[in-house]
Amino acid sequence: MKNLKLKICGMKHPENISEVANLQPDYMGFIFYEKTPRNFEAKMPEISSAIKKTGVFVDEEVNVILDRIKEHDLNAIQLHGAESAAFCAELKTLLVEIEVEIIKVFSIKDDFDFERLKEYETVVDFFLFDTKGKNKGGNGITFNWEVLKDYPSKKPFLLSGGIGAEEVEAIQKLQAYFEENDEENLLYAIDVNSKFEEKAGFKNVEKLKEFRKQF
Repeated sequence: MKNLKLKICGMKHPENISEVANLQPDYMGFIFYEKTPRNFEAKMPEISSAIKKTGVFVDEEVNVILDRIKEHDLNAIQLHGAESAAFCAELKTLLVEIEVEIIKVFSIKDDFDFERLKEYETVVDFFLFDTKGKNKGGNGITFNWEVLKDYPSKKPFLLSGGIGAEEVEAIQKLQAYFEENDEENLLYAIDVNSKFEEKAGFKNVEKLKEFRKQF
């Protein structure tokens, strides 16, 4: 199996951010959304340039997103609201010169209409599938991953939603399925958050270290 990329999201506390960064995840997520206890308001510590700093936004205005990208030198943005394809296209045009990746989130429970993805195909870099719940992420529960076996797109995607150590075997099975049935192996990365927390926004480094070894 190829190595899956790892995104650790919901980072908040500078010292904890630095400790987690030492694990060299591929992405670290910082949520800019006041309605979550993981809302990032601190000064960004220095972390390796090999880690893609990802700003997470929920139905935010374009100018605010651009300000956060500049302020924190973000490498990617994750759109977790009801952002339209036109909105993503506008951002893509504005971000093309600084090469900031765009990740568009879609929430799933038991089924999903993949037709919804078509209009986003050319205006985002990745899709991310999360669990539909009362919160905009960080719900701590998984969705029915069997749905993803009907994934029709050629766009790489990230898997999110309640992923912890106990999901390792299921992730490996899903990864094996895509490697066997999909020449391009579109399962790109896994995104973890609440199941590795000691409190909102504060990650358990040892648990993450052990999890990282599995992929």
